[in-house]
Amino acid sequence: MEIENSKSRIDSWAETMRGHTADTSTKITLAHADSWAGSGTRELIDRRAREEFENDNLTLLATRSFSAGNRSVEEEPDKFRTCFERDRDRILHASSFRRLAGKTQVFVFPQDHQRTRLTHALEVSQVATSVARAIGLNVALTEAIALGHDCGHGPGGHASEDALSPYVEGGYDHAVWGADVTLVPLNLCVETLDGIRNHSWSRPAPQTPEGEVVSWADRIAYVCHDFEDSVAAGVVTTDQLPEQVRVMCGTRRDQQLRAFIGAMIDATAATGRIAMTNQCAEALAMFRKFNYENIYMRKESRWQAESVIRLLRALVEHYIANPNLMYSPGERDLFDANSSEATKLAVTYVGGMTDRFACRQAISLLNWTETQLPQGIGI
Repeated sequence: MEIENSKSRIDSWAETMRGHTADTSTKITLAHADSWAGSGTRELIDRRAREEFENDNLTLLATRSFSAGNRSVEEEPDKFRTCFERDRDRILHASSFRRLAGKTQVFVFPQDHQRTRLTHALEVSQVATSVARAIGLNVALTEAIALGHDCGHGPGGHASEDALSPYVEGGYDHAVWGADVTLVPLNLCVETLDGIRNHSWSRPAPQTPEGEVVSWADRIAYVCHDFEDSVAAGVVTTDQLPEQVRVMCGTRRDQQLRAFIGAMIDATAATGRIAMTNQCAEALAMFRKFNYENIYMRKESRWQAESVIRLLRALVEHYIANPNLMYSPGERDLFDANSSEATKLAVTYVGGMTDRFACRQAISLLNWTETQLPQGIGI
């Protein structure tokens, strides 16, 4: 009986494949048999009309979309999407963005409800667009920068930067690597790449106000959600938060986000600058310091970071000596072993790995045992 019911559901679902014909005169297909919805007009709002809307409605220093955008390789403009909307869409469909789902945010091999780099990027986007929309900036550009800002991250969290730095002149910075290596094939606009390259506070300021918003949103998002994940994992408790943080922004993520986002909007409304009111900015700094001391830099985290560094460096060294392992079947050897080209390819390849793929490669290529791998303790 259960099998028959299942077959009935499958047959019923299959019947919807073609959709539903409205009538023979319109030559259109509808999704539902009783579909009624429409736009109420036959007029289309093309890209040029929307660019004009931006010009008329965005604030003075907001970044305007234009034509196909300023890209390394010239393109024809899209009929309906602005240049920054195309950037956002390209990032969403990029394999480097999808692989963020398998990369550490705070916990290696996270449990179902813990963040990954992918969910972090989505939360940064939510925070950033909430601010950008309220203060009249270009939401599409803000979203593109936010979604792409961590695409240069390696497996195992920030420990990957320490692991890969010896092989990169000037060190491995996930922000710079993301903009200048990982996302280059997407041919993104220079404004998008600039915001990604300079979202970290240790970098020069972004050249657009949208990039500045993402810089703040990144910090706001990870401070709040890393704390929430760590409370759920029993690493810290809400009672441990400094009193000033609890008073200014509460102990729950929704309270904290509301406080920090509101403080950014208030500061911008009062001064015209992308900023945060002093009291909330001080609370955010104190909150971040608390996370560093009690979450990121605790003993277990340092042990895990050392394990990640050993793993990634061993993989890079192996691929440098055996660059043919990084080619697809049928490709000829492109670089000599132990060459500078093989080194960059190895860093790119290992940096793009998910946590689990890196561990599987260590087992299959280096004959590591599972006890040598990162064990899923928060880093």
